[in-house]
Amino acid sequence: MLLCGLLSVPASAEIYSYRDSNGVTVYTNMPGNDPRLKPLRRDDFTRSYRSTAQYFVDAAKRREFAAFIEAAASACAIKPELVHAVVTVESGYQAAAVSPKGAVGLMQLMPETARQYGVANRRDPQQNLRGGTRYLCDLLAQFNNDLSLALAAYNAGPNAVNRYRGIPPYEETRNYVDLVLDYYRHYRSSL
Repeated sequence: MLLCGLLSVPASAEIYSYRDSNGVTVYTNMPGNDPRLKPLRRDDFTRSYRSTAQYFVDAAKRREFAAFIEAAASACAIKPELVHAVVTVESGYQAAAVSPKGAVGLMQLMPETARQYGVANRRDPQQNLRGGTRYLCDLLAQFNNDLSLALAAYNAGPNAVNRYRGIPPYEETRNYVDLVLDYYRHYRSSL
């Protein structure tokens, strides 16, 4: 099952959840025939995902893009686990993901960002990962390697981070930063 802590859920994706016997809420976009799973509205998901303590990501999907992620991370001298965390939250490793705002691909690139980083085809996994990782690297440099601020800028834009002189007071952005950092810690200990 895939834990979808996605704030940029593809328009066609359906998110399901159930509470396990330990009281942990489990999220997935692949319900199969599990009768416990109930469809989740986007608003419900955004409010409740932070209570999860388990990490379910389709390992095959992660492996499918691992070489591209390693290459992109290496080119920017950042940890691949960070890129994996961003990809998990942005698209759940769905290369065809499209957000309601028009962000596309594994790292959910907007058209302007894609142009800035030479990404001709946002749906191409290799180009998307390379451009998104370079953008993340530039944000880290812009915010003096403050990972929380760089992630907030990746989600809300660098102007919002500058305007608020820190993580903007947007619930989505604060949740996004927390979730990416949670995945980053998890991947650093398990990948």
